[in-house]
Amino acid sequence: MNQNQPNTLPPDYFDDVYRANDDPWQFASSPYERGKYAATLAALPRERYERAFEIGGSIGVLTAQLASRCGHLLSVDVSEAALSQARLRCANLPQVEIKKMQIPNEFPAGQFDLILVSEVGYYLAPPDLARAADQMLAGLTTGGQLLLVHWTPVVHDYPQTGDEVHEFFLAKAQPGGPLRHLLGQRQNKYRLDLLEKV
Repeated sequence: MNQNQPNTLPPDYFDDVYRANDDPWQFASSPYERGKYAATLAALPRERYERAFEIGGSIGVLTAQLASRCGHLLSVDVSEAALSQARLRCANLPQVEIKKMQIPNEFPAGQFDLILVSEVGYYLAPPDLARAADQMLAGLTTGGQLLLVHWTPVVHDYPQTGDEVHEFFLAKAQPGGPLRHLLGQRQNKYRLDLLEKV
């Protein structure tokens, strides 16, 4: 791989990871993940979002927790192995729709009042993140919210760091930009930023 032009990680990368381990990042068992999910949900200022979109829902642990706040929640991932677990985990949640989708090559139709990008932005090379951001902005209602949550230490395989992903979006929250910054939190190993479409 050319270090000057990193590539977006392909679906095969994630299929291999899930083949090796059903829960490779310990989403279901790690105290770190549990605390981060609690902070993620606490950062959302509205009790209810009519149409929410979760990019990179993985095995559905956060999806299941977010569902009670949503009229309809579309959760997507590129790995069928992850999605099969998510479908089981969310089987009793009729407001949750789980689909295989690769952002930015595919993007759902319609408008959302919440888009969640948790632990997935750094898998995208900068040009793909830019395309995805344009799609997210087009897909957000006016006043719709974009919540970003990412691990900040460098991971050798990933095309970007969590900080680079957040700084890219925060640049769109400058005066006159399409977003405004509502909340920023930095923890030991992750950061969280909530933005709103103006």
